[in-house]
Amino acid sequence: MKGGGRFLKAIAALAVVLTGSGPVGAQARADRWGADGKERINQFTIGLAAGLPKGAPLRFGAELARALNEGDEMRILPIVTRGIFDNFEDLLQLRGVDAAIVYGDTLLHFDKVERVPNVLSKVHYVASLFPSELQIFVRPEIQSLRDLQGKVVNFNQKGTAAAYTGPIVFERLGIKVDARFDPHPDVMRQIRTSDRYAATVWVTAKPVGGIASQDWPAGFKMLSVPFTKELEDLYLSATLESADYPKLIPAGEKVETIAVPAVLAVYNWTPGSQRYPRMVKFVDYIFERLPNLQKPPFHPAWKNVNLSAPVPGWRRYQPVQDKLDKLRPGQTAAAASRR
Repeated sequence: MKGGGRFLKAIAALAVVLTGSGPVGAQARADRWGADGKERINQFTIGLAAGLPKGAPLRFGAELARALNEGDEMRILPIVTRGIFDNFEDLLQLRGVDAAIVYGDTLLHFDKVERVPNVLSKVHYVASLFPSELQIFVRPEIQSLRDLQGKVVNFNQKGTAAAYTGPIVFERLGIKVDARFDPHPDVMRQIRTSDRYAATVWVTAKPVGGIASQDWPAGFKMLSVPFTKELEDLYLSATLESADYPKLIPAGEKVETIAVPAVLAVYNWTPGSQRYPRMVKFVDYIFERLPNLQKPPFHPAWKNVNLSAPVPGWRRYQPVQDKLDKLRPGQTAAAASRR
């Protein structure tokens, strides 16, 4: 009986450990589901406005969460939004959104067009993530950008990157088109057999799968976009190659275009604000875990992310600058001078 008693006590003790049914376990459960538990799980949770399903920004947001999430210590919630352009508004207006993936040229819009008060002080950047190439897919009769003058050009739905960046580029180049904002999938089903649409404009990381994977009739092509002085203040020079579109670009040839830098932006929470500590921790985790993001199975574009690289026209978030100065003590004075 004594042996049996010891066995039963051991079983009971194991049950306490597994179920948390003892005094300590009960207290832990009560704490988790009480006010303290709610506070703890919210303390280091960051809402990240990412983008539309199947887009590169949402993938980057999901991968960032995968690399940074660590229980209650850090939790990133990537949010499916109305589009990368609207992410900027979400960052400014939505409660619980502390960060967003936006394109570099949107800051100019909210400063000069929307005229958001003090927007340059409210939104800063953590890092330049990846370039999204401007990719113009045209019918056979179109040979140059000038041929699109007066023609129907589709820029995808409002709120998408193409719907914002595309018209800016055509306006700066002085080419007036009949702009449409219809869903790209619907247009792509028509453009093969109908000349209703002369071109579709895409702004995303190359290649566009739905274009690259299909066999197109002779003459369909990716159109060259010159990197002119009208574009160089907002965009980067880029190319499309045969490796990107083997069925449209002959081997060894390139198509010149431009790219929009995608930016990891944050609301400028400052010392003393309730949300500032979580943003400092967010920055710390990014510096610590970027090397993991730059390995498979994460997107290859992470390899090109350089946390010290500037974004033209933007202000770097101060905790990022502080981190860079700490990592480069010998360059602190020079960095301060540049700022």
